[in-house]
Amino acid sequence: MSIYVGNLSYEVTQEDLSAAFAEYGSVKRVQLPTDRETGRMRGFAFVEMDTDTEETAAIDALDGAEWMGRNLKVNKAKPREDRSSFGGNRRGNFSGRY
Repeated sequence: MSIYVGNLSYEVTQEDLSAAFAEYGSVKRVQLPTDRETGRMRGFAFVEMDTDTEETAAIDALDGAEWMGRNLKVNKAKPREDRSSFGGNRRGNFSGRY
């Protein structure tokens, strides 16, 4: 499992996040997604730590905390939804004729 970290400054680096989360345990990995078109940070990250206990300690300490001029949103990451499904509320995919 990993931790979702939202409302990040666009200036944050992997090193910044590793240092902040290292106060609560061993950081295994930090992912900073970027926009495919611009290459710019998207304002959120995922952090993986060694144990659930360390993750819980980091979440409890950092959720809502002010860091780099922003109030962080920190919680357990949710599994990514399957975005390849057909239909739903997409408009323009079907002509309406059956």
